[in-house]
Amino acid sequence: MHNSSHNARVVPGRASQTVLSIVFYQHYNSRCLMPHHRYKLSDLPYAYNALVPTISEEIMRLHHDKHHLAYVNGANAALDKLQKARETGFAGVDVKAIERDLAFHGSGHTMHSTFWPNMKPNGGGKPGGKIADQINTDFGKFDSFKEQFSTAAKQVEGSGWSILAYEPWTQQLITLQAEKHNDLTVQGVVPLLVLDVWEHAYYLQYRNDRAAYVDAWWNVVNWDDVEKRLEKARR
Repeated sequence: MHNSSHNARVVPGRASQTVLSIVFYQHYNSRCLMPHHRYKLSDLPYAYNALVPTISEEIMRLHHDKHHLAYVNGANAALDKLQKARETGFAGVDVKAIERDLAFHGSGHTMHSTFWPNMKPNGGGKPGGKIADQINTDFGKFDSFKEQFSTAAKQVEGSGWSILAYEPWTQQLITLQAEKHNDLTVQGVVPLLVLDVWEHAYYLQYRNDRAAYVDAWWNVVNWDDVEKRLEKARR
């Protein structure tokens, strides 16, 4: 049997377009040798303690190595179930539940894969370049954007995210809240800057003071990464 090599390809416009890591592998089933795409947990782009004092090393290890990995495993498990269901003709399969798991875990993976490079040591401050121009155009000034984004983060109901996204239809930046990872969205937008406000992202350090965590997080924002995402989203 001839094995062909495949190069990982990222689909333009996806939230994870610069960081989503996909592993291609092959295995035999009852029909033939078929290629499958699976998610993989990438390493952090910095040391676990690089964001101290804003985010502790303990939180980073737990958040990345346990929680993010759980989303990767959950998404892959859903893909495996769908593959098995295709082989058996979907007899007795709760497709709705599997698709729900795939949406939840897959979105959890892609959001975290944006979140990590959105931060860096000695980050923060105000952005420059094209991202600054776009923020000023769409929000009036940076401080107005920062207040809107922070307020959205602090007011997420339950667990979720605050998101700065590029909306390609109107070619503008918008802020969104995401409950869990995948509820309350505008289809087709490209997340540029995301803030995780699930309790596992901050509770060990900030306890129940989400607002203090949100305010401190601005000190580690990686505006270079945000600008790169904007440039790709505009293409």
